Amino acid sequence: MLLAAELAEVGPVRVLDGMAGCGIRGLRYGLEAGAAALWANDADPDRLPLLQANLRPLEEKGTIQCSSHTAQQLLAGCLQRRQRFELVDLDAFGCPSALVPLALEAVAFGGVLYLASTDGRSPTGHDRPAAVRSLGAAARAHPASWELALRLQLGVLARAAWAMGRGLEPLFSFSEGRTFRTAVRLLRHPLAGEERELGLLAHCHGCGDQQVQPLLTLRGWTACACAEAAPSAPLAVSGPLWLGPLQDGVMLRAMQARAGSLPGSLSQAGARLLARLANDPGWPARCWPTAGIGRCLGQGAPPLQPLVQALRQEGFQAQASGVMDAQVRTDAPWPLVLRLARELLEAPRRAP
Repeated sequence: MLLAAELAEVGPVRVLDGMAGCGIRGLRYGLEAGAAALWANDADPDRLPLLQANLRPLEEKGTIQCSSHTAQQLLAGCLQRRQRFELVDLDAFGCPSALVPLALEAVAFGGVLYLASTDGRSPTGHDRPAAVRSLGAAARAHPASWELALRLQLGVLARAAWAMGRGLEPLFSFSEGRTFRTAVRLLRHPLAGEERELGLLAHCHGCGDQQVQPLLTLRGWTACACAEAAPSAPLAVSGPLWLGPLQDGVMLRAMQARAGSLPGSLSQAGARLLARLANDPGWPARCWPTAGIGRCLGQGAPPLQPLVQALRQEGFQAQASGVMDAQVRTDAPWPLVLRLARELLEAPRRAP
């Protein structure tokens, strides 16, 4: 709702809720976000009377339309009529990749596609053949599994937008481990160098190191520490996926400010999530759980914030992940991460 309300500050917002269920989210779009027009659709025709009844309070506030098409029929009809919306909301069950090209066609330039997926196995590396089929990508087990899923989903969106000659800008991406949600702004043209944000993410399950490579400059992988002892040990490579930022701090901070003026628009858990995302741009793409760092050292988990500060003092990007708890994001070399973590863990022992 906060996203739609921010969009409404720029101009009238037409919303397409493609998988509306009983219409509660659509009702909030109208009552809280001030949507100028709402089209609420659900594929179950038996739900249509309930959907219409729940959205009746919006009839005096703007244009309301309800339907019971499949998502494919709905989006194809919008394309045929050249009908576009400032916000397209697709709260999909399973993987929505097949809907992405049509969904982007329904988004006005500068508008937003808010996309959800409940397919947790494929993009987190637990069903590799399904990931190839649904995402056109390799997905391998990774310590930042939720973020991996979000980056793979963004990779699908980016490739579809570029194929149309468009660009995209991620606004926010988050998950609680079951549903993976991304909001992206559709741009008329790709930004300069945007193609460099698509690439591969490699993780060594032996020593814990991670590497990233844009597809534009793809070359051989650098040998990690354990590869020197066991040269045949392969890296677990995932992608193509989105390597760039996951969050737009400006938009998230504006949503935080708006939540303060709309009592009840955000739960306490939602406010905490928004704050975490606003403090983490989602870049660089290399992210480790502190517990995993501790295991690599044969010790407990290093303290997160002191580790972030130590990495910054060394001149590297570093922050706590907003996507998963107790994870550090950095572009620092892996040996340095381990050394600083070890020093933090051993510091209390050396204290008098």
